[in-house]
Amino acid sequence: MSTHRSKVIVSLLAAVLGVFGAHWWYLRRRGAWLFTLVTAGLLVFALSRPVWWDTPAFLVLFIPATAGYIEALVFCLKPDNWFDQRYNNGVPVNKTGWGPVVIAILTTLFGATAMMFGLAMAVIHVYEQLGWLDGFTY
Repeated sequence: MSTHRSKVIVSLLAAVLGVFGAHWWYLRRRGAWLFTLVTAGLLVFALSRPVWWDTPAFLVLFIPATAGYIEALVFCLKPDNWFDQRYNNGVPVNKTGWGPVVIAILTTLFGATAMMFGLAMAVIHVYEQLGWLDGFTY
C-alpha cells in the first residue's frame, strides 16, 4: 500500500528545505541521500572556515537552493491530475485549491531574492579574488 503524497507539502518542502532535498525524501526518489550528503558536506566545509559566507562552498550551496525553488514552482504549477498520476497512482485526483498558487507566488518572491543575493555574492567573491575591488570600500 502506497502512502498518499500531497502536492502542497511537496511544494513547501521544495521551497523551504529544497537545498537539502527534503522533497526528494518525501517523494521517495532515488538518490535523495546523495543530494542531502553533498549539501551537508558543503555546509560543513563552509562553516569550518572563519568567514563562512565568503567561501566557494557556501556560494555553491545556492545551486541546490535554486533547484529547490524551481522544483517548488514546477510542483505548484503542474495540474493536480499530473501530480496524482505520477506520485499517487490509483488514487482519485485530489483538488488542492489555492494553496499551490500562494506557495508559487511566495516562492517566486523569496526565491528570486535569494538567487539575486547568491549571484551578487558570487560576483563580489570573484572580483575580490581577481583583485578588481582593491582599494574600494563597500
